[in-house]
Amino acid sequence: MKLKLTIITLAIASVLHLSYVHANELPELGDVSATVMSPLQEQAIAEQILREVAVSPDVLQDVEVSDYLQALGSRLVENGPDKRQKFYFFVVRDLSINAFAMPGGVIGVHTGLILGANTESELAGVLGHEIGHVTQRHLARILASQKYDTFKNIAGLALALLLSRSNPQLATGAFTTVSALGIQNRLDYTREHEREADRIGLQILDSGGFDVRGMPSFFQIMQRGTRFEGSAPSFLRTHPLTSERIADVTNRVESMQYRQVTDSIEFHLVRAKLRASNGVPESAITLFEQNIRERRFNNEMAEHYGLAIAQLRKNAFAQVEKELAWLRKNASAHVMIETLAARLEVAKNNPQQADKQYAAALARYPDNRALIYGYAEHYLAIKQPDKVVKLVLAKQGLYPDDAHFYDLLAKAYSMQNKSLLSHQAQSEAHYRKYDLARAIEQMDLAAKANDGDFYQQSIVEARLKQLRLMAADEKKPKS
Repeated sequence: MKLKLTIITLAIASVLHLSYVHANELPELGDVSATVMSPLQEQAIAEQILREVAVSPDVLQDVEVSDYLQALGSRLVENGPDKRQKFYFFVVRDLSINAFAMPGGVIGVHTGLILGANTESELAGVLGHEIGHVTQRHLARILASQKYDTFKNIAGLALALLLSRSNPQLATGAFTTVSALGIQNRLDYTREHEREADRIGLQILDSGGFDVRGMPSFFQIMQRGTRFEGSAPSFLRTHPLTSERIADVTNRVESMQYRQVTDSIEFHLVRAKLRASNGVPESAITLFEQNIRERRFNNEMAEHYGLAIAQLRKNAFAQVEKELAWLRKNASAHVMIETLAARLEVAKNNPQQADKQYAAALARYPDNRALIYGYAEHYLAIKQPDKVVKLVLAKQGLYPDDAHFYDLLAKAYSMQNKSLLSHQAQSEAHYRKYDLARAIEQMDLAAKANDGDFYQQSIVEARLKQLRLMAADEKKPKS
């Protein structure tokens, strides 16, 4: 059963509940925090979360948006205080302005935040702040000060909230459990933690070449967003603000060197795509057309691109072609435009033109995941599994941890009636979705398929043994 990401968010956000309290005088915890939640334990929690993220319908499965966010996050991490920490960024389908950090470097960003950010530096300011919470290990430090049994409490809280998934009326009981665990009011970030995350975030922004004014500007956006969420329970507000905090960040920014920064075109295109994909296409088309007519936009190229996306949703093919012609004449060449052109040919059921468009675009942008995905899915749709296998195997080395490449291979091998290879690919996909149990299940089916050669059979059996050893190791206590 698919579990909504909102439940995971609630589980961890309740633990990380950021209501402001008077900070206790915390000792220098250092290694003490590591004894309460070690890096291995944090990674184990992160993998549990990512397992749900991989299958949650609340997570936006759009590779162009995801790759943009991951690239932005990686740029910030490279300029952060801990380059050894792994980070995982993903986008949640939620129009509220919010982002949240979870154990193990898992950071979720609402679509509403991307849409609400006026500049790329504002968006980067949010990510920098969340990265600060992770690198400073604030959750572990709080747990150390309270002497909590990390896994017992987090697992208990998550279980209570997961139970409420199937029946919203159980949510009240779940939150009662939260109180019974003694977590909600005692695991709050302190003001000092927030100031520290702000300080780290500003340093990351500055080192990463962004406009540091983006952070206080973002706070103003958050304040406006909070007004619209006034009826929400306090534990759902992961980032309450105070005038003191805003003033502190503003003062820090005023002492830093001014830098005027131009937003990347990807920032504008991604925001336009999200706007075009929200609600009914007719409303989006009307809004884009009005903005273009009245010249109300930050980036004209993005506005025409968004209009084309919205028109494609309506199957208004002639209008999409018109916008593509404008973009190719008036805007800089960009892979997202070429991907849209290929999607148009697929939607028009014109496989030969789609093939030409994908081939030309991929020759120009050989590493682009959206193009690789789209081209492979096009081949699957027209029942050409041999070409899927050839394409994916040629590109797989670029993204060895990408589960979707294995999903594509599994479908192609299934079309070819190659049972061993299909189950093997499904297994590797599940493994990359942090679902070890299903990975073992599929690899076992591959081992029993009896339609592979000696070499393939040997690889499958060796991998099955390896996966089972991993599962046994996973059951051991993390330290």
